[in-house]
Amino acid sequence: MKKDKQKVLDEVWTVDHIKSFLELEQVEGIDLDFHTLLRAYQSMRAEDFEQFIGFFCDQKRDLDARGPEGETVLNIIQQHRHGTAYAGILTKAGASH
Repeated sequence: MKKDKQKVLDEVWTVDHIKSFLELEQVEGIDLDFHTLLRAYQSMRAEDFEQFIGFFCDQKRDLDARGPEGETVLNIIQQHRHGTAYAGILTKAGASH
């Protein structure tokens, strides 16, 4: 069976596309800032994520928001072998957990 779509790699993201992640809707039982950060991390290349974090911080949102299990996005990223650049971006922006 053939896949409907191929995964797009190295897609160029516009500023508007990056900012659109700031408008994600609340998911029941999950902190909105945690959900937003996690989705951005899962979706963006490091350079886009860095730009996103600037916009996120401009809105005075919580870099240390916790998920349902009590972990922060930084905690999750630090467990991923390819998460070093993302963890550095969060730490530089002020994430502490």
